[in-house]
Amino acid sequence: MFTAFARAFKTPDLRKKLLFTLGMIVIYRLGAHIPAPGVDYTKVQQCIDQADSGGLLGLMQMFSGGALLQITIFALGIMPYITASIILQLLTVVIPRLEALKKEGQSGTAKITQYTRYLTVALAVLQGTGLVATARSGALFQNCSVGDQIVADKSVFTTVIMVITMTAGTAAVMWLGELITDRGIGNGMSILMFISIAATFPGALWSIKESGKLADGWIEFGTVILIGFVMVGLVVFVEQAQRRIPVQYAKRMIGRRSYGGTSTYIPLKVNQAGVIPVIFASSLLYIPALIVQFSGSNAGWATWITDNFVQQNEPIYMVAYFLLIVFFAFFYVAISFNPDEVADNMKKYGGFIPGIRAGRPTAEYLSYVLNRITWPGSLYLALIALVPTMALAGFGGANANFPFGGTSILIIVGVGLETVKQIESQLQQRNYEGFLR
Repeated sequence: MFTAFARAFKTPDLRKKLLFTLGMIVIYRLGAHIPAPGVDYTKVQQCIDQADSGGLLGLMQMFSGGALLQITIFALGIMPYITASIILQLLTVVIPRLEALKKEGQSGTAKITQYTRYLTVALAVLQGTGLVATARSGALFQNCSVGDQIVADKSVFTTVIMVITMTAGTAAVMWLGELITDRGIGNGMSILMFISIAATFPGALWSIKESGKLADGWIEFGTVILIGFVMVGLVVFVEQAQRRIPVQYAKRMIGRRSYGGTSTYIPLKVNQAGVIPVIFASSLLYIPALIVQFSGSNAGWATWITDNFVQQNEPIYMVAYFLLIVFFAFFYVAISFNPDEVADNMKKYGGFIPGIRAGRPTAEYLSYVLNRITWPGSLYLALIALVPTMALAGFGGANANFPFGGTSILIIVGVGLETVKQIESQLQQRNYEGFLR
């Protein structure tokens, strides 16, 4: 990997792309540290030291690179864009118009991208309003004595300015991501997501060392590093694993030319759903605690939810989290991969799976194989997501600081592998020496 980066910097056009990408990353990280207007920075830092960022709030904090709780101009980060992209992808299966646009090719994809941008801005306004309202009321830092003094001026004008600033910040982040995609290396949004998560690693690792009790915290620190290396190896192994379905195309004569007669394969990844099931499960499990928080009820149902769904190390929470990830893995694979459509396209172009008849038998075979490989993929996702709770259970339960868990490690490894592959492919295009020298 380091050799590929060294060779890339020796290639002039690739060096320009890499430097441009690094420049956009620097701008993104600078914006993540500029406070929004009306925010008392010193009181925010005082409250962050006492904050317990878990559940959905912790997820948004991770995707914003630590900018959410600091209430900066990039506080919302890329979370609105991620949410909008997931919503549009799900609606594509439900709404025929969006499905037709998806099949139109590049023009249809451009139209769906435009809808995603509009939805991103709308979600940024909604999430920004919620964040500002929560900060004004002091509920953002419930255990902080100066939590209600973060926003000193509680006028409507200041609130509107803060929401507009955060919405503009989200639009700027989206623009930076598209610039990286067009003029840099890799997918811009994925790169920014990678940087947001990686930026929280040093602080999380050091907080584990500070809170440790064995050998001044170095035992816990070393254990977490060791677990991190093991998890990275496991994730790389599973993310690269795939089931290749062989496909043979029959030879056809059109005029005096023959077409087809080639062999290829359909790659079905073991983790076909990616990180989406973990995000869905985390968001859904945060809803009961959110309802109790806003209702302020002391009834039996509220007490039961508080006892079992607020702390992530509760057995009921862990079982529900595990089952939801497995369910959403099958759900997302079912809506993202259509065996009937793949079988029809193969039949249209004269392709068939050896030993399987074209048409309906091919679709049934693909569905059977997909279900078989989704089971290990979903169990792998669930186990990776539960690692923070299980790994540090013996070290005082400081699982909120564990950096190598669930969503973060999946995104870090996935984006890293994809970016390195793109750099290597571009290097091969520019430095191909041929078989005969």
